[in-house]
Amino acid sequence: MNYKKYVRQYFMPPVKCMKWAEKEYVEKAPIWCSVDLRDGNQALVIPMSLEQKIEFFKLLVKIGFKEIEVGFPAASETEYEFLRALIEQNLIPEDVTIQVLTQAREHIIRKTFEAVKGAPRAIIHVYNSTSLSQREQVFRKSKEEIKKIAVDGAALLKKLADETDGNFLFEYSPESFTGTEPEYALEVCNAVLDVWKPTAEQKAIINLPVTVEHSMPHVYASQIEYMCDNLNYRENVIVSLHPHNDRGCGVADSELGLLAGADRIEGTLFGNGERTGNVDIITLAMNMYAQGVDPELDFSDMPDICEKYEKFTGMNVDPRSPYSGSLVFAAFSGSHQDAIAKGMHWIEEKDPDHWTVPYLPIDPRDVGRSYDANVIRINSQSGKGGVGYILETKYGLNLPPKMREAMGYAAKAVSDHTHKELHPDEIFELFKETFENVKKPLDIQKVHFQQNGHITTQVTSSFEGRVITTEANGNGRLDAVSNALKKAYDMQYTLVSYTEHALEMSTSSKAIAYVGIQKPDGSLSWGAGVDSDIIRASIDALVTAINNR
Repeated sequence: MNYKKYVRQYFMPPVKCMKWAEKEYVEKAPIWCSVDLRDGNQALVIPMSLEQKIEFFKLLVKIGFKEIEVGFPAASETEYEFLRALIEQNLIPEDVTIQVLTQAREHIIRKTFEAVKGAPRAIIHVYNSTSLSQREQVFRKSKEEIKKIAVDGAALLKKLADETDGNFLFEYSPESFTGTEPEYALEVCNAVLDVWKPTAEQKAIINLPVTVEHSMPHVYASQIEYMCDNLNYRENVIVSLHPHNDRGCGVADSELGLLAGADRIEGTLFGNGERTGNVDIITLAMNMYAQGVDPELDFSDMPDICEKYEKFTGMNVDPRSPYSGSLVFAAFSGSHQDAIAKGMHWIEEKDPDHWTVPYLPIDPRDVGRSYDANVIRINSQSGKGGVGYILETKYGLNLPPKMREAMGYAAKAVSDHTHKELHPDEIFELFKETFENVKKPLDIQKVHFQQNGHITTQVTSSFEGRVITTEANGNGRLDAVSNALKKAYDMQYTLVSYTEHALEMSTSSKAIAYVGIQKPDGSLSWGAGVDSDIIRASIDALVTAINNR
């Protein structure tokens, strides 16, 4: 791998620009502009049909986007028809502005204005490339010639807008901004702004795209800060960012760019875009949400958004995609599961108004995920915490801590043997098969009690085909039965744990008892019993613990 052939293709500002580094987090939501229907669509192997684009547009509106780039109408008949359908079928809500893209070329600009005729409100987004490599290799033009393309395009936009009764805003992008000398990018953008002369009532958008990521995010932040500090008409200019993801830093570029003074973000759902994609607006917005900042976009039904996105685009949402993936809230590791389970109990008891659960940056319910299906997942890597949490929250079983450990090992053994994840119903069935009312090899047929200062019991039981009736005393009913069984079969163990509780999730008024016995070697054996009679349930639990020795 000949790394020496690569050189840095970005430029630092001529002065130090580091005010962004003094800020801690993005304090308010930017203006969001979805470019799914243009950048996202052109990145698909099979572009969306007209019907799919209309349904996608409706989804974006539902999520809360107020600005949506709908295409490059002068470059594609399908995109032209889509734009006309939105306008003629009155599909654009009053509070939504559509955006269309055009190169800074006269015939394309004119066709673009024809396409948006009748739109209630539109942003005309004009661009030309300004980077050193594009100037030298593609256009072979000087800085002055490249700037003239931008100025001429801006002037034509203003002229055509003045000749119509449309409601237009203007946007300019120095394409390949990140490969452009900052001083030159500023010169071109200011020349465009001098043509438009934006006002408080008619602002202009200067979009500074990361057409190709060349640098670490802090470099982009410095470039953005330099532009924000030096643009003409700054109070009437909306500084917009359009990060791509070549270095995998699209979200970081956006966050640092907002800290540096930007006002607006152009991106796509799930980061779909050419090459390595655009900035993922879901991740960016949910990062703000997780910091207690309202992103002003609604991702409360993430499963539905994922399903529709995959249907419209033919793309797949990665299971580990931040916030949206099917596995991002899933914990398989035993230590993670234990911490999550304890964290959920803690906030429920101590601070239900604030989310501080370990390993989960947000509450899965906020994006339409459920704890049972998404948080605690059981396989051979899982531990007692996860298994215990599922049995408690889904089936109402509050196992003693050491019994949780035994159940955890039982679940791990099955998952390891079958090489698969265990679903909650399988875990519940495993618990019942292993620890609930196990009647072999020992079983009890009849029990009678008498109380004369102490408890006396008569127990009729069978063990490996042998039936015997035994009488014994105890300081309680369960202790008396235990003593009778020890006496009958010369068993050696110590009753060390007993707990019980009502089964609140049961359709009948039943209770469950848990019994732990310690064997001569010091190891524990566990059993559970379920019955409407708590005494019977405790006896069944003892029998099961003995059978599990």
